[in-house]
Amino acid sequence: MGLSNMKQYKYRPAYRSVEDLLPYHTGKPIEELSRELGLERIIKLASNENPMGMSPFAMAAAREALSSLNRYPDGVAYNLKGLLAERHGVPGNMIVLGNGSNDILELLVQLLVCEGDETVYGWPAFIVYRLCTLAHGGRGVEVPLDGAMVHDLDAMAEAVTPNTRIVFIANPNNPTGSYVTGPEIEIFLDALPENVVPVLDEAYFEYAADRPGYPDGIELLKQGRSLVVTRTFSKAYGLAGLRVGYAVMPEKLAELLNRIRQPFNVNSVGQAAATAALEDEKFIRETVRLNRTEMEALSDGVGSLGLEMTPSAGNFMLIDLMGAKGETVYQALLEKGVIVRPMTGYGLPGHLRVTIGNPDENRYFLEKLTEIILRNEA
Repeated sequence: MGLSNMKQYKYRPAYRSVEDLLPYHTGKPIEELSRELGLERIIKLASNENPMGMSPFAMAAAREALSSLNRYPDGVAYNLKGLLAERHGVPGNMIVLGNGSNDILELLVQLLVCEGDETVYGWPAFIVYRLCTLAHGGRGVEVPLDGAMVHDLDAMAEAVTPNTRIVFIANPNNPTGSYVTGPEIEIFLDALPENVVPVLDEAYFEYAADRPGYPDGIELLKQGRSLVVTRTFSKAYGLAGLRVGYAVMPEKLAELLNRIRQPFNVNSVGQAAATAALEDEKFIRETVRLNRTEMEALSDGVGSLGLEMTPSAGNFMLIDLMGAKGETVYQALLEKGVIVRPMTGYGLPGHLRVTIGNPDENRYFLEKLTEIILRNEA
């Protein structure tokens, strides 16, 4: 009996909403494009990774941790959690570690959302909010961003119903790079019922921290605000391949999440690298400085082509192709060895999201984009 003769079972998901899910499409891997087209040079500006790589402190710690891979990791991440608690001035029992911050987002939905319950989030925003909600039988209430591509907090507050369990706010928002200010967040929090959990997703915090009016969600929490703040080591810290994220939240909620998370959800190498990365503040300063400088240069180059960008506080920009089709430009860039992110799945078919790379990568991207636009290859 071979695979072709395998009995066909009728699989029925526990939640019908799973049938409405579309798989999450990651940024195309360099290796995949190399296999497909055999190109000598390929650059990837699709997944908002750090073009500087990781801190040398983190690299050294990761290498050292390799010698103990026959052992399970520390299930409570004692060293990493302790350093995070010290850094943020909160008790360790308010911190939950995850296999990337999206692991924690899903744990929150798993804990709080039953079939028929709702989550509220802006749209377009991080698509994992939608995926987690549908995967657990919930209903995602998607509130359009305002005309400036910023979260419409008034409309989000109005969208809350007795069925709402969680409100997600990506700040800065992905894929737009826009952010809401501290006073705006506080007014919004005041408007929420006590049984609704607000989640501030601060994956790009390090890039935005010094922007005018940008709020530090953990400081709001320490002032007595009841909310969840998620952060990650995948972006500014350059540890995307190791999958380490964390959240700070009220103690009782953290205790509940720690009951349902996988016992070894952060691997040993990730814990070691993240702990070391926290100590290298110079690396983060250099990362942010490079991002700011190259963002400005890339904005000038894209603007010279007659295209528009949404002002971004992250490490990426959303480009309005001004009538050209995003998928067409995306494919044309692939053929030239440049991987960016099409935005059709986010309801923005005329846009591309482009990660801010290093100077050489950004020049190469602009060169190829210019060829496509000026030669009407789109």
